[in-house]
Formats: sequence, structure tokens, C-alpha cells
Amino acid sequence: MIAPTSQLEELQSRLNDASAEEILRWAGERFGAGVAFASSFGAEDVVLIDLIAKVAPAIPIFVLDTGRLHQETYDVMERSRERYGIEFETYSPQTEEIQNLLRNRGPNSFYRSIDDRKLCCEIRKVEPLRRALSGRQAWITGLRRAQAVTRATLPKVEIDATHGGIFKLNPLADWSEEQVWAYIRANDVPYNALHDRGFPSIGCAPCTRAIAPGEDVRAGRWWWEAAEHKECGLHVKR
Repeated sequence: MIAPTSQLEELQSRLNDASAEEILRWAGERFGAGVAFASSFGAEDVVLIDLIAKVAPAIPIFVLDTGRLHQETYDVMERSRERYGIEFETYSPQTEEIQNLLRNRGPNSFYRSIDDRKLCCEIRKVEPLRRALSGRQAWITGLRRAQAVTRATLPKVEIDATHGGIFKLNPLADWSEEQVWAYIRANDVPYNALHDRGFPSIGCAPCTRAIAPGEDVRAGRWWWEAAEHKECGLHVKR
């Protein structure tokens, strides 16, 4: 599916000021099983899991299991399964690709260069995402404008040219970090225990660290790289 530009402009006008609940409800009604939410179980994502369960429970939720996630991430996934009764679709890297990566470049190649890190992300995250989105008409993310310099102009609805011109929905684009945590606390939403240990942004275990007071919220992701390079490839525009 390739969404026409005129349709995008209409939806941006319609959804720009819509609440997260309204966007999710609209997506469920418009696309049915043709839309899915990509969850990594960060703070924003557990908010969206809770909202989907309340207003659009038919929307599928999938997980990219890179094979190097924190145990705490699996723990909140399990608590979410128990809380909401959700069967998360799980996509893992291709076995042969991982075996080749480890054999040819070793287990920690991503520390050596940006190219090596991006290759690891390509194998563990980007290629599984392509499979997860195959046949979809739209997907949902937990991206927010305030998360990073690379996301400052993020719209609530856009066309994802990288994945065949499908719609990409960002219901929390205009939320602040304070709003995210206020929702979690008010609704007793299960969240990743690493957030209480100074991890505002959580990815793979070797590529994520706690941040110091005053550091940018994304400082703990690929901390050896400059801020403008800190995307794994899932949200890079073609």
C-alpha cells in the first residue's frame, strides 16, 4: 500500500490535535488487523499498551526480540501479558545472519564503529521490523518529539516510505516525559524497573546505560556516538 500525499495531508489536518486515545481508536477502526504497534516496553510503549487495551484492543502488538535485551525488559513483557492478556507477536533475527555476524565480527563489534553498530542493528532490529510490517497498512510507535534532536519535528501521522509507503502513527508525539510518567502512575501501568535506576531510554543491554543528572534522555543510548547518529534504523527516513 502506498498512501497518497493528498490523503496524508487530510489525515495530518484531522489528527494533528487529536488525543492519543482518538488516534488509536481511529487506527483500529480504519485498519483493523492491518495496523500494529511496535513495542520495546519503554515508558512510552507501556502507556500505549494500556491505551490500546482500553480503546482499541484488536490492534496487534509486536516485539522485536534482538536476543540482547535486558532481563528487566522481559520481566515487564511478562507482567504486561498477565495484566492485559495480550499475546505479543515476536520477531527475532535470522539465525544464519546472527551466526555470521558473531563468527566474522565477534560479539561486541558494535563498539568499534558507527558502521559496525548499524550492521548489528540492521540484523537484530531493522530486518525483523521489515518482516513484522509486511502486509500491514500502518504501524504505531511510541516516539515523542522531546526524545531526541532527530525527532524534534515528528508529526502524529506520516508516510513511511522505507516500508512501502504505509502510514506511521505517533500518538504520543506531543507528550512530555512528565505526561508519560503521570499516566503510568495514575493508571498503575507495569513499567521497566530500569527506569528507576536511571535508564530513561532502554534498548539492547550492551548499548544502554544509566544517565547522570542533567544528561539528555538519550545520552545512555550508544553513548560513544554523536547525538545526530543515535537512531538504530527503525525510524530513519529514506
